[in-house]
This record gives sequence, C-alpha cells and structure tokens, in this order.
Amino acid sequence: METTKCYHCGDHCGTTSIKFDEKDFCCNGCKTVYEIFSSNDLSYYYDLQSAAGATPKEVEGKYDFLDTPAIVERLTEFNENKVQVVSLYIPHIHCSSCIWVLENLNKLHPSVTAAQVDFPKKTVRITYTTAEFSLKKLVVLLARIGYEPYISLEDYDSGKKKVDRSLIYKLGVAGFAFGNVMFLSFPEYFDLHLDESVTEEFWLERYKHLFRWLMFFFSLPVVFYAGQDYFISAYKGLRSRLLNIDVPIALGILVLFLRSTLEIIFNLGSGFFDSLTGLVFFLLLGKFFQQKTYSFLSFERDYKSYFPIAITRINPNGKEESVQVYKIKRGDRLLIRNHELIPADGILINSDAQIDYSFVTGESEPVCKVSGDKVFAGGKQLSGALEMEVLKSVSQSYLTQLWSNTVFQKDRPSRFRTITDSIGKRFTLAVLTIASIATAFWLYYDPSKALNVFTAVLIIACPCAIALAAPFTLGNMLRIFGRKKFYLKDVQTIERLAGIGTAIFDKTGTITTTKRTTASYEGMPLTEEEESLLKNTLRASNHPLSRALYDVLAENNIVPLDEYEEHLGKGLEGSKDDNHIKIGSADFVGTESSANELNTSVHVSSNESYKGRYVFHNMYREGVSELFKTMAADLKLAILSGDNEGEKARLEKLLPKLVPLYFDQKPKDKLQFIKSLQEQGEKVMMVGDGLNDAGALAQSDVGIAISENVNVFSPACDGILDATKFRQLHQYILASKKAMKIIKLSFVLSLLYNVIGLYFAVTGQLQPVIAAILMPLSSISIVTFTTVMTNLLGKKIN
Repeated sequence: METTKCYHCGDHCGTTSIKFDEKDFCCNGCKTVYEIFSSNDLSYYYDLQSAAGATPKEVEGKYDFLDTPAIVERLTEFNENKVQVVSLYIPHIHCSSCIWVLENLNKLHPSVTAAQVDFPKKTVRITYTTAEFSLKKLVVLLARIGYEPYISLEDYDSGKKKVDRSLIYKLGVAGFAFGNVMFLSFPEYFDLHLDESVTEEFWLERYKHLFRWLMFFFSLPVVFYAGQDYFISAYKGLRSRLLNIDVPIALGILVLFLRSTLEIIFNLGSGFFDSLTGLVFFLLLGKFFQQKTYSFLSFERDYKSYFPIAITRINPNGKEESVQVYKIKRGDRLLIRNHELIPADGILINSDAQIDYSFVTGESEPVCKVSGDKVFAGGKQLSGALEMEVLKSVSQSYLTQLWSNTVFQKDRPSRFRTITDSIGKRFTLAVLTIASIATAFWLYYDPSKALNVFTAVLIIACPCAIALAAPFTLGNMLRIFGRKKFYLKDVQTIERLAGIGTAIFDKTGTITTTKRTTASYEGMPLTEEEESLLKNTLRASNHPLSRALYDVLAENNIVPLDEYEEHLGKGLEGSKDDNHIKIGSADFVGTESSANELNTSVHVSSNESYKGRYVFHNMYREGVSELFKTMAADLKLAILSGDNEGEKARLEKLLPKLVPLYFDQKPKDKLQFIKSLQEQGEKVMMVGDGLNDAGALAQSDVGIAISENVNVFSPACDGILDATKFRQLHQYILASKKAMKIIKLSFVLSLLYNVIGLYFAVTGQLQPVIAAILMPLSSISIVTFTTVMTNLLGKKIN
C-alpha cells in the first residue's frame, strides 16, 4: 500500500497519517510545528525547502537543570539587565530553511530579540530578554520545532564542541574496500594463460564467481555508508526541486553499482566495482582535504589574528603599563578609559560606571554600575575611567565574534559569491544534458562505451574548483594581512578594498604620531589642585592629544572624579569637589583662538576662568610623504582634520600638490563629506583614529582605524591597521587588487579544466575511476594555486 509523506519532515507516514489543513503529518509533533509556523506567519519556511524540518522530540523534564542560576551563568555569554546571550550547537542545521527559521525566532516568541546562525559550525547565537522568558524555555522552544540543541556542561567548560569524525570513518571504509576490490580484480586484469587446461579453469571458472561476489559485498558499505551523503544531498535537492552538484555524482555512483550488480547476477562480466569503490574513495579524499583546509583557515582567523590592541594594566606598585589584550590573566587590575571596550568579564573596583552593551546585544541603552558589580566583556565605558579586576582571561575569538556581529555589518553582497552561486545553479543542469546526449550517441555508435561515458561525464565535470577559488584566495589573504598587522573584519572587506577610488585621511593620531609628541605650556601657571584635576581628567580620555598630554605631564595622585564628560570633536570636562576644569578647543573653553596659532593647541580653563594652552609640535609618521606620493598615482586623496589651519603650510610640503586639505572639520562634517562623494559614485576609504571618526568610518565603503597601543575597538571600522605598518597601506590595497585577479584567473583555470575533462569523457577516453581521481585533484590544484599565489603576494609586502 502506498504511504504518504509528512509535509513537515518528509518521512513516510505509514498507513495512518494525521490530516490537518489538507496536509499529511507523520505525528502530532510535526503537526504542532506546522501550526506554530502557520500561526506566526512563518509558512515561508516550506517555500525555501519543502519537507525541510525534523521530527521534534519529547523534552518534558529533560532540561529542568537549566532552571539552576549557576548553570545558566556558565552557559550564557552575557547575562545583564534582563538580557541574556547564548550560543547553542544545533546538529540538525542543514539547509537554507533551517537558517531562515532560526533567524526568525522572534516571530515565535517576542522575547527573542536577535538570532544569528553560523552555518559551517552549526551554531546559533541568540539574544533574548528574561522578563517572561528563560534559557530553559528557549531550549524547549527549539526542541519543539525540531532544532534540539546539544548541551554539555563539560564541553562548555573546555570550550570544545563534539567533534564529527564520520568523514574519517567513511574514508577508512572506502579505502579498505577499494584496496581489497583491486586485489580481487587482479585475475580479471591479467587473465593469465600459463596453462590453458589448468589456469583458465582455476581462475575464471572455479573462483571467478566467488571473487566477483566478494567484490559486490565489499562495495555495499562503500555505496550505502561511505557514499550516503551524496545520495542524501541529492535527494534533498531533488525534493526541493533544486539540482545541486551532488545529483550527478550520486547518479554516477548509482549507475555504476546497478550495472555492476546486474553483470555478476547474469554472468555478463565482472562489473566496475574497482571503479566504483575507487570513485567514492577519491571523492571522500578530496572532501577530507577541503575540510582540513577550511578548518586550518578558520583556526588561523579565530585564534592567531590578534588585534594590535592594548589595554592599560595597573601593576601592584600602582604603575600603569600598556599590555596586549591576550596577555591579561585572571586577577589583573585594569584601567578602562572613556569609550574603551571592556575586554574580559570582571568586577568593578571603584567609581560608578555607565556601560554600553550594544556591542553584544545591539541595544544602546547604557547600564548603570557601582563598585562591586560584575561587568561583561564587550561593554563600552561611557562615563570616564573605571578600574576593574579580571575574572576570566580574554578570549580573542570572542572579540573577533563581537567585531563580526551582524548588527554592525553593512549590507554589501559579494560579487564573487554571486558569480559562484550563479555558476553552480546552471552547472548541474548543463552536465546532465551533456551526459544524456553523449550517452545517447554512444548507445547508437558503440554501446560498450555508453556507461563509461555517462559516468565519467557526471564525475569529471564539477564546479567545486570554481566554488573554492574565491573563499580560499580571500581567506588566505585575510590570514596574510593579519600576519602583516593589518586586521580585517571579513573577506568581503578585501573585495571592497580592491575597488577603492578615493582615500580620506584624518590628521591627528592618523598621519601624526603621539609617540614622540612634545607640548609646551603658554599662559597662567596652574595650581597643584588644577594640575591634579587636569591629569585625572586626561586619564579618562582616549583621544590621541589627551594621551599625549597625559604622558607629558608630571605624575599626580590618582583620584576618582565626581563628574566627567567628553564632547567629541570639542574637548573634555571634569569635576572634583568644588573644582571644575575644561580642556579642548578655544571655543569649548570660552576663549578666542589666536590668529597666529600655527601649531595644534589644547586650551585649558579652570572654574570658567581661562588659564592658557598647551602647544603641540606634531610629529608626522615615518614615510607619510612617500606613502601619499605612491597612492596619488592611482587614488584620489584628501585630508580631513578637526584642527585649525596652523599645519597647512607644513602639510603642503609633505603631501603631493593638489591634495585637498580641509580643516576645522567636526565629526558630522567628515561623515557628510564622505556621503557626498559616494553620491557621486566614488568608492571611499576612510582612515582615522577610530574614536572621533566613528561616523565617517561607518559611512565609508572601507573604514580603517589606526591603532597605536590604544584600546579603541570600534564596530564602525572594517579594519585595524597597526600604526607601525602605516607606510605599507598602499601595498595592502595593491595586494587586494591582485587577489581579485587571482580569483578571476582561478575561474578561467577551473573552466578550462572542465572543458578539457569533458572532451575526454564525451569521446570515451576517460574511465570513471580516473575521473574520480581527477575531480578532487582539480579542487586541490585550485587551492594550491590560490595558496601559492597569495603567499607570493604576501611576501612582496614589507
């Protein structure tokens, strides 16, 4: 009796199915999930991929342990102000509809505010409010709709997920069977005739059937276990009316197996079991190589691309020292300045704090904290300086994840990803058409070659090499840039960097350095109390001039301020007891700027009374003049500075002629300037200090923040450049352009390989097992080509 299939999960319903809404379901669980999706306007889930769901499991009481606060604390990444963030491993994630429904969880429950799926890792990062929701309710909800997470406290403690070794097992089975089938096939290969009366009877009559059936049994685990992923993928694709690349591969394996089986059943020959087992073995070997390469690139990206960001650590003697964030350990005491990122979980030691957790949750409402409260990694201090004690060491991969949060990503589709997808969609249909026409021809001309031709065409023509060209080229360039101290958010940034036509630079802290800056004071002497208040106010700021002046001034006792406020593009103000101080531009402190002010100046007023100014003698970075001259050859350049025109004459000598210089530019002016260029069709790169330039960095096509041992870790920027590598900026841009040429050349090589391979396959000159060897070799050759070329490209960067 014919059975119906479940509308939700695709399984057979048996003789009795559950009818609902004119659809069949295998169980009440699938029916319930369908009801949930329908009632919450999520029925588009089935349009993406029909029968894409999984049968939900009964989870009553299974997750009661998630009611324990201590366990929730261990599992969640963030737990503050009735907002929790958790990353869950979900083994069932397998297709586009899975991603779609998981990223639309907010439609199933209003407490879920955001969900982001990492498809390769099969994880989903969910942000939710805890007023009427909890981690247990979230997990139960996921299980009810067929996406039960895998939760192990041991794995969370160690930071490791369950390792999937199925590919290694399948490769081992296929290799073992392939070796034995080849051994059993030797008599058929050699057909020895040493003695006609003895040898022929011994090899071909007495044992040939035994050997052939042994080869058949060896092929069974290869086809139905080692090669099952190709059949499953092809079935899901056909069920969804999509011809994915696994369809011709599965068809080739199936045709070889059925033809070989029929031959030994009816004693027509020995079949093609050697080709069949070799085909699957070499296909899996190619997949294993690709998987290892992807894992290697992922490891390099997550754990070795340390950002050139430092944090201020207070040693036991009370001295402040700048250290790299990944050197921070549990128990260290840190100083977090205004607008600095908190790099690790910790306890607030002194002073109150206003923490912005939008970096983690996407919500910009600040959270008030007092001494003794817990603060979480990823928060940004908004009200002066704070001191904290570290509870957990810094996870660099966590900072990478925060930086790549989709909340801060710009919607810019990758051109090469679009090209790859377009080729992949049309490729399978073309391959099936060519295979059918070639087989029909050989059935008429020479039927003995028809099967080999059909199978060889299906196997040899594979867009895998095309699909690998862009991600491996860009992924390797991302890694090389990281080693050269140029840290980019994602591979799409390299693609956009290659298309830049205009480069805009900030001045202070970007083309100037604070490392060797000197300052002289002009005006009324400051009292001891005023000097102390000035030093402590500067201590809370991350502006390049503030850091330079803080280092120049004499040491003073560190005291917490009663009030602190930083006005971007204007200055700072701080209060302690009855004293109030302002530091910044002349307008900000309430005085007029001098007409003969040729150098950058910071003005000071105390209790609304003007005191004087600190005059800075700017030191420009080494190689600025050479950098601008080389960049001017193929890019439009401009300087946008918030300072006055005092440095104009000096800059005109340093920079190429006709480079426009704009002074007295407020942050909003810089943003508007870039926006106007983009409206004219320009692709703009903004290079700034990451603090005052956040708006301009976000608006630009590529925003690069210069880092000089300052923890200004802004989601606005697309890349962070170590200040010591500033003069190599143009080399990075040129390397990006050459990386795009490598991708295009890889596309040409891949298409050339397919054309040549198809010629030999269609003309009957290619055996299926040879095709199976050549197919992964084509992918390996493209990966090798892109890796070698990008490594050579990287060596040219100083």
